[in-house]
Amino acid sequence: MSRPSVRLVRASTVTVLVTQMMIAVTGAIVRVTGSGLGCPTWPQCFPGSMVPVSHADIAPLHQVVEFGNRLLTWVVAAAALVCLLLAWRVRPARPRLRLLAGAVLFGVPVQAVIGGMTVLLDLRWWSVSLHFMASAVLIWLSGLLVKAAGEGDEKPHPIVTGRMRGVLVALTVVAAAMVFAGTLVTAAGPHAGDPSTPRLPISIPLLTQVHGLLVMAYLCLLAVFGFWLRGTSPTRGLLRAYTAACLVVLAQGVLGSVQYVTGVPEGLVVAHVLGATVVIATVSLLWAESRYRGKPSEPRRARSTVSESQPVGG
Repeated sequence: MSRPSVRLVRASTVTVLVTQMMIAVTGAIVRVTGSGLGCPTWPQCFPGSMVPVSHADIAPLHQVVEFGNRLLTWVVAAAALVCLLLAWRVRPARPRLRLLAGAVLFGVPVQAVIGGMTVLLDLRWWSVSLHFMASAVLIWLSGLLVKAAGEGDEKPHPIVTGRMRGVLVALTVVAAAMVFAGTLVTAAGPHAGDPSTPRLPISIPLLTQVHGLLVMAYLCLLAVFGFWLRGTSPTRGLLRAYTAACLVVLAQGVLGSVQYVTGVPEGLVVAHVLGATVVIATVSLLWAESRYRGKPSEPRRARSTVSESQPVGG
């Protein structure tokens, strides 16, 4: 049996990343439609039934939306399992690729359990925030996995300077705080996942200001990183990741502002959550692209004349 190609392995990692983002977005759809308790128990949907059943107090739409989100978990798990199996068959062996693929696969049932606890806790705001932050971690790891599929296993060679690496660390920390603050804004807002769920008793304008300040801090760090990036010989991958990070967070900022002034309509909330998943992915890829680990080994594929991992102009 032939070994999987670099292209096939990379396609599987991209699938993992996309499905991780999708389930976070469908989770937002569950919230804005008030379907969080469409299946009021877990792991069953209703006591004695794994699937929705007719219930006088629960609308069929809510059941379908919540159950659909649960079904998507199996798609996410299947994508992660296929990725790990392909990573395991790569030769020569790729320990880092296997580790990342295994970590994402392990995270899927952990995330499912957290989601189940959220239902059993009647969608308490802090459990929902924890649920999304767990998705953020898995999206981050999936971004690293995508990069790992297209590189070698040499000792990592830093492309950026030490102080730029420090900015990346700060950027990642601020991004995590920014995403968490966003979950708190949602926790205090009108979209609880169920009309009877208590909200976070903190002023929404105050939480929005904190979230906005973190976005500004993130933009400032991106600007500093970009200024220093001009004095280096960045790879095309690093330039693409940096450009994407800038464009995505600017678009996300505009979307968040429009969402706030228009009274957080459901469609914009879902779009904003999608934007948050893209922000997380771009930060992850920016982190990964700051180091060079060589070319992936694949004897059957002819070596290209110009590598995307070679520095621009170098």
